Amino acid sequence: MSLSRARYRAWLEEQLGGRFASLRGVTGFVERIEERRAWEQALGEAGYGCIAWPETWGGRDATIAEQVAFAQEYAAARAPARIGHIGVELAGPTTLAYGSEDQKRRFLPDIAAGRAIWAQGYSEPNAGSDLGNIRTRARLEGDRWIVEGQKIWTSLGPIADWIFVLARTEEGSRGPKGLSYLLMPIHQPGVTVRPIRQMTGEAEFAEVFFDGAIAEARDMVGRPGQGWEVAMATLGFERGVSTVVQQMHFASELDELIAVARVNGKARDPLMRQRIADAWIGLQTMRHGLTAALSDEQAQALAEEGLTSKLSWSRWHRALGDLAMDVQGMAGEIGEGGDYAMPPLTRLYLASRADTIYAGSSQIQRNIIAERGLGLPREPRGDR
Repeated sequence: MSLSRARYRAWLEEQLGGRFASLRGVTGFVERIEERRAWEQALGEAGYGCIAWPETWGGRDATIAEQVAFAQEYAAARAPARIGHIGVELAGPTTLAYGSEDQKRRFLPDIAAGRAIWAQGYSEPNAGSDLGNIRTRARLEGDRWIVEGQKIWTSLGPIADWIFVLARTEEGSRGPKGLSYLLMPIHQPGVTVRPIRQMTGEAEFAEVFFDGAIAEARDMVGRPGQGWEVAMATLGFERGVSTVVQQMHFASELDELIAVARVNGKARDPLMRQRIADAWIGLQTMRHGLTAALSDEQAQALAEEGLTSKLSWSRWHRALGDLAMDVQGMAGEIGEGGDYAMPPLTRLYLASRADTIYAGSSQIQRNIIAERGLGLPREPRGDR
């Protein structure tokens, strides 16, 4: 075991065996918020909040190998899902890549220290996977942008302190043109947040309404009209080392499914055994692909081969949800306790329904593979 891995494991065990023991195994994003904020701050104080970042901004300048080791130890310790992940994995890296020195000084330390929770303001009622349809507008008045519009499925909207917003700042623009990338405090007049309850009972998403909300002119990332480029860079940061934790979570779900199948006898069914074996093979294939994509120490995001990652894991995980219900049988439809009480494998099934939609639907993912990976021409669509 490497020195770094041993250090990570010891720290996680100390924290999750003591002060934060109640958070071990917690997977949701909006429960026990005060404890979760304290956890993010503990990670920041220890220098584990964003280990890939430069030391100047609160990170550890960790290599890809060190990042993977920490992600694996974090998942193995059953540490709680990171409520700071949008700041750490999206807003922070985007600011590092495109932000001004002033923005870096004002925003990065609070993200690294776990003091600021961020939300992602992209999707709108008519602009989900097709972000070029965005209608939220911002007009410049003096040194402020006045923002009007609506976002939906805003990740971590109900608990966030700040939000990055893609808005149309050029009158009459269409598609990717005329968009800008703004950083805004959520807790201000002119911003209304309405949590969206999912069928699992959680409410980690929200509708966010902007009615004369303010973004300071100095808090635009990049130039006016450069928002599409910056937004695409943000999405690129989504598919990196954090995928290691996701795949270890998938492995835990598959292990639990196998345990249930052994107890209730479904594992003796040849067809069910074959489906379970296929699920295991699929997970190993994804792991191999991720390991290969992260093997280049110079790469900070997945290479072109990784363009298939979202399409692959989302379809696999939905199929695992279907298998989970078939393994449980009628027992998967019975919950005991309060509202939304259900077996963990049933929660897996319900949550996985959205996998092929969020973060770019499967149709959009196929377009990305065709255009960026295979170099196929894009069908003309007017200004788009």
